[in-house]
Amino acid sequence: MPSLKIYQKYISLIFIKNFLIIFTALQFFYLGIDLMQNFKNLPNSANLQILYALYTFLNAVNFTLPISLVIAMIISKFNLIRTNEIIAMYASGISKNSLIKPIFFTSVIITIFYISLNFTNFTYSKEYAYNILNHSSVATSSNNLFLKYNDNYIFIQKLDPFKKKAYGIRIFKIKDKDLRTITKAKSADFVKEYWVLNDIEILRKPPIDEKNAKLSKISYNHYKTLKGFKPKIIENVYEGKNSFSIMDAYQAIKLFLSQNVNISKIKASLFAMLIFPFFAPLLNMILFYYLPISNRFFNLAIASSAFVFTSLMVWAMLFMLIKMSVNGVINPELGIILPILILASFASYLYVKNR
Repeated sequence: MPSLKIYQKYISLIFIKNFLIIFTALQFFYLGIDLMQNFKNLPNSANLQILYALYTFLNAVNFTLPISLVIAMIISKFNLIRTNEIIAMYASGISKNSLIKPIFFTSVIITIFYISLNFTNFTYSKEYAYNILNHSSVATSSNNLFLKYNDNYIFIQKLDPFKKKAYGIRIFKIKDKDLRTITKAKSADFVKEYWVLNDIEILRKPPIDEKNAKLSKISYNHYKTLKGFKPKIIENVYEGKNSFSIMDAYQAIKLFLSQNVNISKIKASLFAMLIFPFFAPLLNMILFYYLPISNRFFNLAIASSAFVFTSLMVWAMLFMLIKMSVNGVINPELGIILPILILASFASYLYVKNR
């Protein structure tokens, strides 16, 4: 047992070293290609150029990290084959399941860390880079938004999601198909899950069947309303964007589920962030069992290229299914969850088979 623990550390260190080398190389390759393509369109400000490079680098993580885990596993095992260490390990009584455990659990830990980043504004890196490239600003405002929230129809003249502010707000409350109130506010701030309206004027209209009733007008300095209707949710839903953080996606689903709004695209974004990344640890386990254990009957260069190509094909197919799910072509449960469940089932089958 003590020797097995030492072996697990040794395998993990080899895997982590290869992962860091491949991940870093792919990150800078992605950044370099992007900068070469868009260099002429970058703003003149040095600060914005640095920010653009940073956000592009962060956005690249979504593409490079999962596939780096798989390629690192393939290279790690082929290095062990080349030095005949893997034969020695099998000869000492170490099973295939024991060999894959350190790589699998290290992959899971890295994947969980990556998923945790999607709870933050890391998710919006692509959007920020796009704004810098096209608008010379990290964040842009949206104008003339008109949305429905419960019994309210909301018009926002200008929304700044980055500062969590809105200007020129009109809220029309409808009850039983009858307009009841019109709330006007010069500005609003999103504070602790509520929109706090400033300089408010509420015009109340009595019900249609009420006789001799008059319009009434009330003014307030501040007024809280629209709980949970976050600025980023407003902007993304209105403009049809599919970039959400995990918390924003969850709150958007919770918010719109009771309002008969189609949430399939939001669910697809949520599943892509929470479930799809686990394809890398699962694919690592599956490919590991099919990799050769000796270089006697295989050309290592050709074999490694074949396995890397297979990994890229699987990643491309899963990525295509995600895009189809996000665009509403297929159900997100079928396009994202089902393929990962199939990979998990097959990986479990191979693990049990090799006990």
